Amino acid sequence: MRSLPELKKLPFKDYTIFDFQKIIDAKNGWVGLMASRGCPFACSYCFNHQVVKHYRRDLKCSFKELNYIRHFSVPQILDEIQYLLRNYRNIKMFIFDDDLFTFYKDYVKEFCRRYPQVSSLPFVVNAHVGFFDEDRARYLANANCQIVKFGVESGSHRIRQQIMRRHMTNEKIMAAIRTAKQFGLHTSVFLMIGLPDETREDVLATVQLMSQAQPGRYRWSFFYPFPDTEAYAIADKRGYIDPAKMQNLKNFTASSGLDFGAEHNLFLQKVGKIMPWLVNAYSDLEVADFYRRKVEEILALDEPAWKQLAPKIYAEDQRISENFVRQGLRHYAIKYNPFMGVISDYFTTET
Repeated sequence: MRSLPELKKLPFKDYTIFDFQKIIDAKNGWVGLMASRGCPFACSYCFNHQVVKHYRRDLKCSFKELNYIRHFSVPQILDEIQYLLRNYRNIKMFIFDDDLFTFYKDYVKEFCRRYPQVSSLPFVVNAHVGFFDEDRARYLANANCQIVKFGVESGSHRIRQQIMRRHMTNEKIMAAIRTAKQFGLHTSVFLMIGLPDETREDVLATVQLMSQAQPGRYRWSFFYPFPDTEAYAIADKRGYIDPAKMQNLKNFTASSGLDFGAEHNLFLQKVGKIMPWLVNAYSDLEVADFYRRKVEEILALDEPAWKQLAPKIYAEDQRISENFVRQGLRHYAIKYNPFMGVISDYFTTET
């Protein structure tokens, strides 16, 4: 790995995988960075377990000997941040896209202690509920971290354990979100629907978990069976993969490449459009009754009626949300992209 001084001698296009100016323009001042590489987990739907397998085979070593999770030193990362601040204007936020920024508590502590010496800009990190506590939350909050992102994926313990290989409990998930809130950190949760063997009840368990935990935001996608992952093998063995749907799939935020039968396929299509409405409906928010009625009506629609309504959902969500904002009623609404629900506390006060 080249040192930062060595990298600076290279043409900028070779200095990093990002063209920072384009990112700054495209993301309204949000700049992506990487402080580390690697993840200690082997989630079935992620390529990480295959990467580790190949490294271990080639190097003939154990996972521990592999030293798979590696960090740039804190001084090196701070040097890169200073480089960006000197050379690019209009930077408003740094996004650390490490698989697991919070893995080593000592690293988090050192970074958060020294970051304010070079920048007062807010930043975002990826975390894991198993590697997040009051100490980490305090360090991050004091350093001006604004958003902490957690991979939750499913609210169904059965699906997480048996299909996803994600060994965490709903209690642990809610505790991590609660701890982040305690220190004023906005939380973002990643969710997935349309998983192999996932029932209607499992999908609603995900909705109910978000209703109870009430993170700052959540983004959802449809499960995509990446070839050679364990999850692909599971989906293939169960006969869920539809080659025609996979070939015509434009992205996995809008539809699924799996076939669960007409009834469940239609249910997933609806959930993929109205996730925030469902979360509101199952919550203890004042708006719950309103959204419960809306959701019941939508879930009762047949396919032709749903196809007529679906293109109007986003405009309807905006209209409903604006009305509740005027009334001062907390709710989740579809914001920033079609697959993200954000609490009104945040989007009504953002600058």
